[in-house]
Amino acid sequence: MTEPITALKGVGPKMAARLERLGIATVTDLLFHLPARYQDRTRLVAIGSLRPGDEGVVEGEVDHTEVVARSRRMLLVHLSDGTGGITLRFFHFSGAQQQAMARGSRLRCFGEARMGKAGMELVHPEYRILREGEAAVEESLTPIYPTTEGLHQMSLRRLTDEALARLDRIPEWLPAHILDSSGLPDLVTALRTVHRPPPDAPVSSLLEGRHPAQRRLAFEELVAHHLSLGRVRARTTDQPAPPVQVPGELVRRLRDNLPFSLTGAQQRVIQELVTDMARPHPMLRLVQGDVGAGKTLVAVAACLHAVEAGYQAAVMAPTEILAEQHHRNFKALLEPLGIEVAWFSGKQGVRSRREASEALASGQAQVAVGTHALFQGDVTFHDLALVVVDEQHRFGVHQRMALREKGARDGRLPHQLIMTATPIPRTLAMTAYADLDYSVIDELPPGRTPIKTVALSDDRRDEVVQRIHHAIGEGRQAYWVCTLVEESDVLQAQAAEDTHAQLEEALEGIRVGLVHGRMKPRDKEAVMARFKAGEVQLLVATTVIEVGVDVPNASLMIIENAERLGLAQLHQLRGRVGRGEAASACVLMYHPPLSQTAHRRLEALRNSTDGFEIARIDLDLRGPGEVLGTRQTGMMQFRIADVVRDQDLLEDVKAAAGRLAAEHPDHVDPLIDRWLSGSQEYGRVG
Repeated sequence: MTEPITALKGVGPKMAARLERLGIATVTDLLFHLPARYQDRTRLVAIGSLRPGDEGVVEGEVDHTEVVARSRRMLLVHLSDGTGGITLRFFHFSGAQQQAMARGSRLRCFGEARMGKAGMELVHPEYRILREGEAAVEESLTPIYPTTEGLHQMSLRRLTDEALARLDRIPEWLPAHILDSSGLPDLVTALRTVHRPPPDAPVSSLLEGRHPAQRRLAFEELVAHHLSLGRVRARTTDQPAPPVQVPGELVRRLRDNLPFSLTGAQQRVIQELVTDMARPHPMLRLVQGDVGAGKTLVAVAACLHAVEAGYQAAVMAPTEILAEQHHRNFKALLEPLGIEVAWFSGKQGVRSRREASEALASGQAQVAVGTHALFQGDVTFHDLALVVVDEQHRFGVHQRMALREKGARDGRLPHQLIMTATPIPRTLAMTAYADLDYSVIDELPPGRTPIKTVALSDDRRDEVVQRIHHAIGEGRQAYWVCTLVEESDVLQAQAAEDTHAQLEEALEGIRVGLVHGRMKPRDKEAVMARFKAGEVQLLVATTVIEVGVDVPNASLMIIENAERLGLAQLHQLRGRVGRGEAASACVLMYHPPLSQTAHRRLEALRNSTDGFEIARIDLDLRGPGEVLGTRQTGMMQFRIADVVRDQDLLEDVKAAAGRLAAEHPDHVDPLIDRWLSGSQEYGRVG
C-alpha cells in the first residue's frame, strides 16, 4: 500500500509537510506510526479522590473564573463536582475561552493533578464544554501518538481511522508457519487492535506493551532489525579503508603532557582501536563509558593515530553545547602537540566558517570538531581517515551517512568510532548493536566526588525548594529537571515554562533560567553560558541537559517525577553534578504510591553510582508495568519493540530471520523497508 498520504481526506501540502517530519509519506507509514502509550479516559474520577500525579477525567460545574497577573497573566477556573474542588490553570488563553468557562458552565477535563498553593489543580488540561445530553466518557483506551509541532492528537487519530479502513490491502511478509510457531496474530488484527483497542481489551497488558497484538508487531520489527544488521555487518567487512599503522609517537607525547595516568580500561580500549584502524577495512566500533569515565581521551588518542599517519579526523556531536565542550577539550590537548583543530557550528560567522573550511581542505587543520554543520556541502576534507560520532543515537541516519560520504576517497571509507555515555549490559548490546564491535571503559578515574542520592515524595516539594535556597545561599548552583511522559516538544516546553514560573514565584531573589527543546539553539546556548558563568543560579530544564553539560559549581540536581524515567536516563542526569570539589546531591522526587518496580529502581540509584551496575539492574527491572515516554534504545529507534521487555522473543526472532532469508528471500527487502526506511544503511554511516 504505497498510496501517498495526500490520498487521505484533509491532507494538503501543509499537513503533508508536518507528517513528513514524523517520517510519514504514505498510508502504510501512517499505519506503522504506532501509539507511544495509552491514556485511560474510560471512567470519570471524583474530584475529591484526586491525588497529586493522578491522571484522569473529571467533570464539574464552574464556580467562578478569574484572571490573575503575577510573574505572568493566567486564567484560573474553579471547578467542583460535589465531592471536592479543583483549579484549572491556563497560562495561554483567549477572551473567548474565558467567556466559555463562565460561572455555571459544565466542563469535562482530562489532565494530571498537581498540588498548587491553594489546593489541587490541573495545568492546561484538555477540556470540553458539556451540552445537555452530552455523550459518556470514552469506551476504550485513548492512543497517544508521537507527534510534531502543529499536528494535534485529534488529527492523527482521524487520519489513522481513515488509514485503518484500507487495512485489508496491506501485505503480510511473515509466512503463516512462522507466526503459528510463535503463537502470534496476523498483521491486520494486530494493527487494528494496537491503534483502536476494543472496549474489552485487557487494559493492563496494553499499558505494559504485552498485549499479543503489540508482541506481534514487536516480533516483526525485531526480525526486520535482525535481518538489517546482518546485511550491514557483511557489507562493512567488504569495504576498503585506509590502514593506519604508526609507532604511536603522538599518543606517547600526549600521555607525557597529562597530569595523571590513563586508567587501565582507557589503555585497553585505545589498543583495541589501534588494532582495528591498522586493518584495510573500516573500523565500526562502539565505545561505551560511564559518565566521567574518560571517553574524550580515548577519542583523542584515536584521532592522533590518524594524524600521525598523515590523515585527518572529524568529531561530530549532536548539540552545540556538547560540540563546544569537545572543541575546548580537543584544542587544549592537541594544540600543545602542534595539531590545528578546526571548528564548525551552525551559528559561526561567515568569515570564521570560510577560514575553517580552507584550513580543512588544504590539510592545514588535521582535526575538525563540530555539530551537523560538518557534513554541509561547503566542508571538504583533504584526506579523512577517522570519524568520531558522539551520542550517535541522537543523529538522523542521513546526517551520519553524509559525514561518512565526506571521507570517501579513491573508493575507501573512513574508520568510525561511535561513543556513548549510556552503559548497556553486554547481553543487550549484542542484540541491539549486532553490527558493531564493542568496547567498554569500565573504570572511573580516581578522585570523583561521590553524589548522595535521596528519593522524596512530591508532597515534600516545599522542603526541596528550601534545599535549593540553602544550596544557592552557599554559593552553589542547582538544576531542576522537568520530566513529562508526552513525546511532544510543545507539551514538554509548556511543562518546563509552568515549573519555571512557579519556582520564580517561590524563590524570590534567585535568578532562575529556563532551557527546553523548543527554544532556538542560540537562546538555549545563551542561557547555558549564563548558567556556566554563575549568572543563572537555578536552571529549570527538560531532559535536554542529559548529555554533555559540565558546570563544576552545580552541586544539586532535582529530578521531578523521577519514577517516569528509566534508570539509565536518571543516571545520566545525575551525572551533571559531582563534577567539582563540593559534596553533591541528587533528589529524586516521585509521586506516591510507587509500583514495586519503580521503588526498586529508585532504590538502585540510591545504592549505586556505577553506571554498568545500574544498567544491569535496569535490564532486570524494566518489564511489566513500566511504560516510559522515552524508550531507552541506543542507536536504533524502535517503534514498538523494546529489547528488554521483549527479550523472551529474541531466540524466535533469530530463528525466524534465518528461515525468512533462506525460504522467502523476496520478503526480506520489503520487510526491512517497512520498519527501518533507510536505517539499514547503519554500517555505512559516519
